[in-house]
Amino acid sequence: MRATRLLSPRGIHRAYEDISERPALIVSQRVRRAAARRAGRRIAATLTGLAAAGALAAGALAAHFVLTAARFGVTAVDVRGASRVAPRAIAEAAAIAPGTNLLRLRTDEVERRVEALPAIRHAEVVRAWPNRVTIVVEERRPFTLVHAGRLHWVDEEGVPVGVEREAVAPRAPVISGLTPDELAVMRERPSPRAQEAIALIRVLLRSGSSLVDQISEIDVSRPDDPVLYTVDGVEVRLGADNWDGRLARLEGVLGQLAAAPEPVTSIDLRFRDQVVLNGGGSR
Repeated sequence: MRATRLLSPRGIHRAYEDISERPALIVSQRVRRAAARRAGRRIAATLTGLAAAGALAAGALAAHFVLTAARFGVTAVDVRGASRVAPRAIAEAAAIAPGTNLLRLRTDEVERRVEALPAIRHAEVVRAWPNRVTIVVEERRPFTLVHAGRLHWVDEEGVPVGVEREAVAPRAPVISGLTPDELAVMRERPSPRAQEAIALIRVLLRSGSSLVDQISEIDVSRPDDPVLYTVDGVEVRLGADNWDGRLARLEGVLGQLAAAPEPVTSIDLRFRDQVVLNGGGSR
């Protein structure tokens, strides 16, 4: 007997057409919905644009208010960190005109003007809303004196700080051998010779020995190495290196010379294992 083959829609691999009829009412409803969606998108885009424009306009108005309102005009300049320089001198160097808008203030330019003062190492300008400015300064600290026609204080970087018009007893040897022209240039570019003398003074102070009170001057006029002078006028040649060891030897030599029968005019420590004394022979 021949079997009857049953067909299932899942076994037929073809698409079926929609043979139903769409009433005109349904078709028109779909068209109206599509048009409504497009209109809604246009309205949303328009509202977004209006909101953005409104925000920009509000921001512009706020910025204009801040930049022009008298409320934000500078009425006072405070100075902090000054002890050797008068706060009034710092405020005058800052040159901030009363009423200057706080937001328009060029703090970098004000800082450069204040740092142009010889005694000021660093300056920072801080806006204090709504109408005040604070200038915080770091002053240059006098380290030792330089004799260049007259006495000038310099800091540890070799930058001149100011003229000393009175007799003083510095805690470190005086640097000599620089010209007034060299000293003037040191405001912008420290002298290598002055920096070498300052480095030697640091070693001397760090040693903690009695040499601090015995050395009165460091002469940098010679081209090879600095020359020291004691308070008694004895010339000392150390050389350009190993200052710690040579200064220790110098302290011992000066201790021995205190009881020497003959005066010594110079001490040369530049040679290894040998001390050359002028007027007292060699050791």
